[in-house]
Amino acid sequence: MTDALPDRRSAFRSAIDRFLSERRDAKLDKLAPDDPKRDALIAQYHFATWIEDAARRVAQIQIVTHSLKPIHPDARGTNLYRPPDTLQPRFEIGSHSLGAGIADDVVGNAAALDVYKFLKLEVQGRTLLQWMLERDASLSEALSADADQAGAWIDAFTAITRPSGAAIASHSLAKQLYWLCGDDPLDDRGYQVLAPLYASSFAHSVFRIIDEDRFGADGKEARQAKREQQMHPRGFHEYAGLAIQKLGGTKPQNISQLNSERRGNNYLLASLPPRWKSRSLKQPWLIESAFPRRYGRREDVRRLVRLLRDFLLSGPPPNVDTRNRVDGYVDALIDEVVAFAGELQSGLPAGWSDDPRCELVEEERLWLDPGRAEQDESFSSRWHWMDWPDEIGKRFGNWLNAQLGPELSVGDAEQRQWRRELLVDEDELGWAWQLSRQRQRLDAPTYIPTRGATP
Repeated sequence: MTDALPDRRSAFRSAIDRFLSERRDAKLDKLAPDDPKRDALIAQYHFATWIEDAARRVAQIQIVTHSLKPIHPDARGTNLYRPPDTLQPRFEIGSHSLGAGIADDVVGNAAALDVYKFLKLEVQGRTLLQWMLERDASLSEALSADADQAGAWIDAFTAITRPSGAAIASHSLAKQLYWLCGDDPLDDRGYQVLAPLYASSFAHSVFRIIDEDRFGADGKEARQAKREQQMHPRGFHEYAGLAIQKLGGTKPQNISQLNSERRGNNYLLASLPPRWKSRSLKQPWLIESAFPRRYGRREDVRRLVRLLRDFLLSGPPPNVDTRNRVDGYVDALIDEVVAFAGELQSGLPAGWSDDPRCELVEEERLWLDPGRAEQDESFSSRWHWMDWPDEIGKRFGNWLNAQLGPELSVGDAEQRQWRRELLVDEDELGWAWQLSRQRQRLDAPTYIPTRGATP
């Protein structure tokens, strides 16, 4: 046994004793000194007696992240506990994005919630439940000198994270979707029944963020500064078309613990088509490169770079999931490259790069102003030589490395990877597809550059 175990065992025992004492004393204070119920209450909070009773009552509640009752309050079926580290990482925002700060929900008999508060006691930065799930030896010794008794209690407590019942089940009042998995929509055997649950922990996280944005002190101060036309160091967030869904009516605790904490309120963001704002397209005058000054300032580009940088700084494990997630961010940035170039190519008059105010490097002129090749023979010759796409790939790689910052050890190898992904992007409407279409339009039978010719 290491030296740390006795110290942790004492910490566990002290935390549990303090928890029981506080709850016992709070009830004793409500009784008269000569009340005959005092002795029974004191006995009820004896360490082994209370732990034994709590291990029996814990079966009445369940810790969940995805619950059924918000779908329908009378539904009787399976709830699930799926913490973020057990979920597949995805590019979209979801329960997998919550991280270690996830708020667990509790469903079941509200009278047994004291057991949940017991399991949420923190010792050395972790809850009792987390220690129990890891079968910590020092916690087992703190609970009982009898290893079998302690093991039985831990088994009972950790069952709070598992679905109740022998098998996962839905209910007639729950939502059910028939999802086509086969090839023939007329074949009933080709459908899979899906029973969606309410992402309770995720909904609670969204609620806390929006509630703080709407009613927090910082937001109120910033709005007041705006009304008074004063400067403020922080901004504020507005949520247009926000709606509130009440769950549980006058008894929100019947839905879940987190729903009760929100007083039954659940925010619904507006699901409406966007209202596009036309932006005036300006020529990239007086800049050497469009990557940092134009492309890099696009809102979606800044967001994607921030997400990629934060993900890499989190120290993800070197596995397939990490590689796929990084590839997803880079693919999205490449899509933005293609969209940015398309806006300039279609929105500006051909030949704009011939203006004296255009200081772009030659390769970026060839990239962003292909229409000039139809009216400028020298420019067309250089465009058809097709050595410039490789330089654009290098410039993209250098730009992305610079955006990721000095905290990340990215260099030539990563630059070559970003460049390669851009140059081999053969998806429909991607980089290679765009170049192919431009070449089909610009290729002229009267001019075919030959090897060795001076472009």
